[in-house]
Amino acid sequence: MQIQHFDINPRQAALISIDLQNSNVARQLAPHAAADVVQRGKRIADSLRKAGGTVVWVRVDVAALLSLPADASISRPAGSPVPPPEFSELVPELEVQPADVRITKRQWGAFYGTDLDQQLRRRGIKTLLMSGIATNFGVESTARAAFDRGYELVFVEDAMTSLAAEPHDFANQQVFPRMGRVRSTEVVLEAIAAAGQQQR
Repeated sequence: MQIQHFDINPRQAALISIDLQNSNVARQLAPHAAADVVQRGKRIADSLRKAGGTVVWVRVDVAALLSLPADASISRPAGSPVPPPEFSELVPELEVQPADVRITKRQWGAFYGTDLDQQLRRRGIKTLLMSGIATNFGVESTARAAFDRGYELVFVEDAMTSLAAEPHDFANQQVFPRMGRVRSTEVVLEAIAAAGQQQR
């Protein structure tokens, strides 16, 4: 991953945080622990919000998640008990604010079947900071749809994680650099802070 500065206009940027909810944060994840991803996501949200940017919390309705035949499905098996509603709730450590945007999805990607694109465009958003769980499922699916819609993408490598390190690393090394910029939380926070100083 390249670690380097980049310029950002916070007022035209949005953090897109994917599925930091009870059902995902309770999992054993790699290469970054779920608790670390939550903490880094919150730091970015707090910084971007303070700089005039937009924070978008995406969650998946686990009970309504699309399940189709697949060789290695990660969806809930047909006929299994319906998960309790709290599985789909964002973890309280995020400290979601009233002005934040909340999106509920029912598949991997956050654009299909939701008003995410409308919410972003009405706010003049051009740059998306991608984060969440899981890197190669919800984050990548949402990023591909965003790329097709012409959004600039910044992938916050250590503010996302997956079920294993290998698919996370593959996405960040082979896929995401061809769609946008891959940066660390610290570099993103530095860019937001620098832009905030210039706006004063």
